[in-house]
Amino acid sequence: MAKLVLLHRADSIYDDEPDVVYDFPRQYLKAMQEAVGDWVIYYEPVKAGPRGYFAVARIDEIIPKPGVEGRYLALIAPGSFLPFDREVPRLIDGRPLEASLTGPDGGPVTGGLAQSAVRRLSEADFARIVNLGLPADLEAREATRYGASAGGLAEHAAPFERPVIERLTRRAYRDVAFRRKVREAYGYRCAMSGLMLRNGGGRPEVQAAHIRPVEHGGSDSVRNGLALSGTLHWMFDRGLISVAEDCETILVSRNKVPGEVIDRLLIPGGRLLKPRDPRHAPHPANLRWHRENVFGQISAEGPAPWH
Repeated sequence: MAKLVLLHRADSIYDDEPDVVYDFPRQYLKAMQEAVGDWVIYYEPVKAGPRGYFAVARIDEIIPKPGVEGRYLALIAPGSFLPFDREVPRLIDGRPLEASLTGPDGGPVTGGLAQSAVRRLSEADFARIVNLGLPADLEAREATRYGASAGGLAEHAAPFERPVIERLTRRAYRDVAFRRKVREAYGYRCAMSGLMLRNGGGRPEVQAAHIRPVEHGGSDSVRNGLALSGTLHWMFDRGLISVAEDCETILVSRNKVPGEVIDRLLIPGGRLLKPRDPRHAPHPANLRWHRENVFGQISAEGPAPWH
C-alpha cells in the first residue's frame, strides 16, 4: 500500500466528488492501485484557491471509468472522508511539507512532480500534514473552547496522543471534527430558522446534522451536513422536514407538524440558509437521499420537542 496526495480543484471538469470518487487518467493508475486500502490527502493547487491540503480519505477500489477510454475512478471508502479542521498551507516558513517537493536548499522545487495530480507521500509527511489539519487534541480544544472544563480531564493534563490512523477512524473524534466544520460553514446559524443562538457561556446552540447518516453510507463532508437547532435537527432526523429538489425550499410534513409550529420555527419564506462558501452547500445527491428515504417515512416516536 502507499499513501498519496491527490490534487483536486473545486471547479474540476472531471467527475470528482472528494468524499465519493476521484477521477484520474491512466498515467497515475499504478500509483493509485498501490494506494488501494490506504489513505490519501486532498490538495487544492495554489492557482485554484487558498485551501492547500484540506481533507483526508481512504481509497476502497479502482475501476475503469464507464464509457471513457483511458480514465479511471478511485472509489472512496464509505465513512473515511474527513475535512481538515483547518486547511494546511503548501509551505510553512517557506518550506514544503512534502519531502519530495523540497529542494537541496530546503525551499520548494517547481515543475515536474510539483505539478503532478497524484504524488506519493511518505508516512512521516502524511502524519505531519494530518496532525496540522486534524490536531490530536481537537476534542479537548472543542470541550474547553468556550471556557468550560473538559469534563473528566485532570487540570493541565496533556491529551492522549492517539496514533493518526486510530484518530481518523474513531467515531467520537470524527463527530467533533464534523460538528466544528459544519457549524463554522453556516456561521453558527441554523440553516432552517436563520437564528444564531448561544447559551450564557457563549457556546453555540446550533447542532450539526448529517443529511445522509453515516450508518447509511453518508460521509463526514460538510456537503453532507446542515447546521440546525436542536428541535429542527430532531424533526429532520425523523422525516418531518426536508429540502426540495431545488436545494432551497424547505419541505414540511404538514399532516404531522402543526402550522403554528412551522410559522414559529422556520425562516420566513421557508428557504434554506446556505453556507457562506458555496463549496460547502449541501450536495443535491445527499438531499435527494433524505427526501427519498427519510422524509415522511419515519415514525416520530416520543413527545415532540415543541410541546
